[in-house]
Amino acid sequence: MCGIIGIAGTGPTSERLIEGLRRLEYRGYDSAGIAVVAGDGIERRRAEGKLKNLEQVQRDDPIDGVTGIAHTRWATHGRPTTDNAHPHTAGVVAIVHNGIIENFKELRNALESAGCVFVTETDSEVIAHLVQAKLKIGMDAQSAFGEAIRELRGAFAVAAIMADLPDHVFAARKGSPLAVGITEDETFVGSDSMALAPFTRKVIYLEEGDWCVATPGEVRIFNEAGEAANREITISSATADLVDKAGRRHFMEKEIHEQPESVARTLSQYISAVDEGFTFPAGELGLKNADRLIAVACGTAFYAGATAKYWFERYARLAVEVDIASEFRYRQPALPQNGAALFVSQSGETADTLAALRHCKENGVRTIGVVNVPESSIAREADVHLRTLAGPEIGVASTKAYTAQLSALACIALAAGASRGVMTAEETADKVRHLLEIPRLINEVMQVEPKIEELARALTRHKDVLYLGRGQFFPLAMEGALKLKEIAYIHAEGYAAGELKHGPIALIEEGTPVIVTAPWDELFEKTISNVQEVAARGADVTLITDAKGAGLAGDGYNVVVMPTCDPIAQPIVAAIPLQLLAYHTAVFMGTDVDQPRNLAKSVTVE
Repeated sequence: MCGIIGIAGTGPTSERLIEGLRRLEYRGYDSAGIAVVAGDGIERRRAEGKLKNLEQVQRDDPIDGVTGIAHTRWATHGRPTTDNAHPHTAGVVAIVHNGIIENFKELRNALESAGCVFVTETDSEVIAHLVQAKLKIGMDAQSAFGEAIRELRGAFAVAAIMADLPDHVFAARKGSPLAVGITEDETFVGSDSMALAPFTRKVIYLEEGDWCVATPGEVRIFNEAGEAANREITISSATADLVDKAGRRHFMEKEIHEQPESVARTLSQYISAVDEGFTFPAGELGLKNADRLIAVACGTAFYAGATAKYWFERYARLAVEVDIASEFRYRQPALPQNGAALFVSQSGETADTLAALRHCKENGVRTIGVVNVPESSIAREADVHLRTLAGPEIGVASTKAYTAQLSALACIALAAGASRGVMTAEETADKVRHLLEIPRLINEVMQVEPKIEELARALTRHKDVLYLGRGQFFPLAMEGALKLKEIAYIHAEGYAAGELKHGPIALIEEGTPVIVTAPWDELFEKTISNVQEVAARGADVTLITDAKGAGLAGDGYNVVVMPTCDPIAQPIVAAIPLQLLAYHTAVFMGTDVDQPRNLAKSVTVE
């Protein structure tokens, strides 16, 4: 995740931009940079590594102006070098960007054909050239920025300045958060309210698709259609704390809506979009010649591992066993002699998972840790440490950490398939393109939230709920049930749909809620057959599917339509409606959503 700050001011900005970056450094510290409108042009300073390096560059060769933008970066497209650091420039334009531009290759090819010269490995640079190209054909600045934003496909936040408009900052969001802070004589934009807290508590949270033109003491906001939009001014509670709720009722709600950004960060860490391949160093995973992989985790992380089993076996032809960590050591497992063990944990301190990792290391098994906290015990002790870049997750019920885990595991499985010769270069490139679509698809599936709220209100009248799925959606059924249990305190169970006739169908009676996740795939018809069996016995069925599935499912169900996507993306995108359903049910039930009873964020004892 990257951090953005911008100031349309009346006084010197450079030190204030750096102060904003200090409060955003938790969002990234591979590189940092600032750009200001100074004199007749734009001056910038950039540095690789942590913010202190940029501060030293600024001390050695200072720049300043009343309008500027700044950025602290997690390296996504392109290595973490000074050349790839933001801000990026083209002509009179400088931009900073957070997120993924899916169609950057298409745009870059067109711009290069028109004579634009690119100097970085990033997708972000295309934004600056695109705006500059529109200025060059005679568009005014506001139109050029608005038109350029409309051509971008993906999930992103952008801020821009122009050399010939020394009091303007342009900004836009689509899938990545962006806030505007205002005072009587200055205006600020930032990735979150913490970055704005030193300057103002009056904050406007841009809505999905919004873009704006900020000038000192004033902001004009437009919606995705380019129409003027009024957005509420809120009084931020952000202080020196690293996290706040960004105008949401609960941290869990905020974290659900952060997933386009957190998934984009995680995917970009392991994907080279330019080469349409993966960036794991050769041999690092140790899976090229492995004959077996053990995946060990607890709770939600276990369901992420169980989903990944389908991917490893389908795309890498690698046999996988998935174990609950608390059971693993006590069954005296037969460990792989020519394989590896994979450990998934948000905190990296989960006691049972850590104990299982140590057991494998003691017995000479190569260990791979997939964790969200880089300083954690699992991260330090695993032979290979692979990060999920979800950022701080405050809500006890995991949401963005789960989809970040799935994103990392998808990359690992596909990279293993490529290294093992199971997938061709063309097949790998196709899957990479589909992975890079996921942040946008998550953003799109958020649009079902009003429908989910209606369904959640109905769930509050029930004491038991059944979740069903087949194939890679079976673990997701268990995860959906877990979420409802955790925060709404409603008994729920997840089952493989094909197991209905082996017992669970006995639970069905008139009005029993059954939640089925079944986007169109090779198992769709079998799943719908199971759905018909419970519907015939009076179940109230909610079907989460895509457009093709909705067209073939028949009538009589509550249908939630998610975007059509590739099979590798389906379990990640489909997780969002289940998270929203649990969240809104819990809100209607009046429970403590962020700190549900009897639970802790990290289980550090057996």
